[in-house]
Amino acid sequence: MEEKMGMASLSAMVLGFFEEGERKEGKEWDRDRLDSNGYSDEENGSDGSESSALESKAFWETRHQLLQEALSKNSSVEAKIRMATEDAVKKMHSTGFVCICPNRMAQECRNCARRSITERLREAGYNSALCKSKWRRSPNIPSGEHSYVDVVMEAKNGKRNPIRVVIELKFRAEFEMARASQEYANLVNCLPEVFVGKSEKLKNVIKIMCSAAKKCMKDNKMHMGPWRKHKYMQSKWLGTPDRIAPWPFLPTSVSDRQPKLRASMLTFDLHCTAVEVV
Repeated sequence: MEEKMGMASLSAMVLGFFEEGERKEGKEWDRDRLDSNGYSDEENGSDGSESSALESKAFWETRHQLLQEALSKNSSVEAKIRMATEDAVKKMHSTGFVCICPNRMAQECRNCARRSITERLREAGYNSALCKSKWRRSPNIPSGEHSYVDVVMEAKNGKRNPIRVVIELKFRAEFEMARASQEYANLVNCLPEVFVGKSEKLKNVIKIMCSAAKKCMKDNKMHMGPWRKHKYMQSKWLGTPDRIAPWPFLPTSVSDRQPKLRASMLTFDLHCTAVEVV
């Protein structure tokens, strides 16, 4: 019960930062709405037989059960990092951060929020970094890139590989789609807004959600976009990303903002001191 309450409180805090940007992005860019190749012209649904309805019901019940089991498995390492992430989000909520983006659009502010969480986790003693995954185009999926946060911890047994925990601040939104069936939408609502977990857990969740998305698309006679396929979703978090330690964030109080100086990206590699960008 405490775990569920912790997940809910962590999700609520992060939602406060991204709610407006999420609405805009959901309306402006969802390729499931493309009529040119996004939907079939067929309007007919299933045959309506009783056996088909029972099979569909069993499928969604199984997916709910599998998802709950996958999300409920938490190691001591995951629980520890979840608590640290919750503390970092609380501090970000109370003190804020200075947006260093050239413009203040929702996506860029989310990037700054990731940087803020990463820096606070590093200050707490964790090997946290901003991760940027990129993958090339293949016959089945288009090329793409994705940013998130991770924490790497050395295993107590030196013979084991380091433990990697993925932190995705907008996890639920990664699986939302327009015109989804009610069954799929209910499954998405079971996902945490903020995901904190090992790669193994994430791999299981992705597999469950992608099979559900495929079923949803098939039942609704909709085309399965390549950006929703299993391999594409895996590429976001389960590849080998570039790990970058963030620059320290400045407080947001008026006194701490003075003087209003920013380092120019054009001269950052040439000079050791910041220059004023006019």
